[in-house]
Amino acid sequence: MADLDSIKQMPYSLEAEQAVLGGILVDGERINEVAEIITSTDFYLERHQAIYAAMQEMFVQSRCIDFVTLLDMLERSGTYSKKDGAQYIKLLADTVPSIANIREYANIVRDNALLRALINNSRDIADSAYAAQGNVSEIIDSAEQKIFSIAANKYRGDFAHIRDVIVENYALIQQMIDDPEGTTGLKTGFGAIDRVLIGMGKGDFVLVGARPGVGKTAFVLNVAENVAKKSKKAVAIFSLEMTKTQLVARMLSSASMIENNKLRTGMLEPDDWVTLAKAASSLSNCDILIDDTAGMTVTAMRAKLRRIKNLGLVVVDYLQLMQSDRKIENRVQEVGDISRNLKLLAKDFGVPILTCAQLSRAPESRGGSTGGPKAPMLSDLRDSGAIEQDADIIMFLYRDYYEQDAENKNLAEIMVAKNRHGTTGKITLGWYGQYYKFIDVEQRYDDNSAPHN
Repeated sequence: MADLDSIKQMPYSLEAEQAVLGGILVDGERINEVAEIITSTDFYLERHQAIYAAMQEMFVQSRCIDFVTLLDMLERSGTYSKKDGAQYIKLLADTVPSIANIREYANIVRDNALLRALINNSRDIADSAYAAQGNVSEIIDSAEQKIFSIAANKYRGDFAHIRDVIVENYALIQQMIDDPEGTTGLKTGFGAIDRVLIGMGKGDFVLVGARPGVGKTAFVLNVAENVAKKSKKAVAIFSLEMTKTQLVARMLSSASMIENNKLRTGMLEPDDWVTLAKAASSLSNCDILIDDTAGMTVTAMRAKLRRIKNLGLVVVDYLQLMQSDRKIENRVQEVGDISRNLKLLAKDFGVPILTCAQLSRAPESRGGSTGGPKAPMLSDLRDSGAIEQDADIIMFLYRDYYEQDAENKNLAEIMVAKNRHGTTGKITLGWYGQYYKFIDVEQRYDDNSAPHN
């Protein structure tokens, strides 16, 4: 019995391919309409690939495309003899139904090309599954990536004239006037920071760098909670260092203003249980999703994020604990590869990715006036200079934990060292380590955990 795959024919439309080529022959300017939709490899028949490639070359050279010039190009390239080429090219020009519908014909060619790519990738996926070599989860992630790559390339971008973009900007300004909160990106929930950043924009790769123990995990968790409550969108948290139970315990402490030591030991007062229940109820209503898989890769993240509806923010804690999708001997190059892929991930999903990053020991070795570490710099980013290049926003969290002054020990500094969308600057926040909570400096908490100005 013949193999089923050998009986089935790859999807393609002879009529659509001929109509596209014939339409360009009739009116050479029509290539402007289809060049943004298809490439030569989207044609199924090799002779059609060769003809369209010749048309593309002539288009690049600003040459007129017609029966005579195309025939000359094909003859010079050795694709067709003059006799055979003239006969087929004339057939193309004579059989085009209507050049007015050339974009529709190009869409048919592209859609069939996508179906063929899907078939070929499906065969590769089946072969990998049959071979059963490597980790099963990696095989599944690779399969999802193959399918996603087809979907991601379904529509190709194009240039936009500045006058059109100006119109879009005017419309955006009007939207900002009508709805200031809905058009300036996601708010961190810290007023002073949001005034500098003007929100975390779609596709932004946002980095929070700090030395161990300063509170970078607490900070991004505070932001995650604020975003989830305010935007009503899903927030995905990838915790590569802590378990989901430890992470939620910190969030409960922050939301309830109950000391973490009490939650860890269970030494709660009757009133604490009431407060904790309210905080748990509030957090439960947030669409926060936590994944504590160790050694996460960007491909695995992409596969998991594709299943989330109404995604608003992605949090990664932290970058240096991630693994690259490919084998790279040099750790600096590996971290650089992860950083670039995280930026692409943010761009593809159109959401900000907030990522923690470990800093080198340089701030501690420099030493401040009080004996503590000096403020971090961009050069302190650990493992790779590519992180500095890829990130849209870089914030350094700094806290002089050697400071003994009662007034200042609960203060922390956020330094916006890089901001592609606006200014940089230093912001002071309140820090309450017993609750893993950062607050705006205008708001303080007394011994009874009651906020006041």
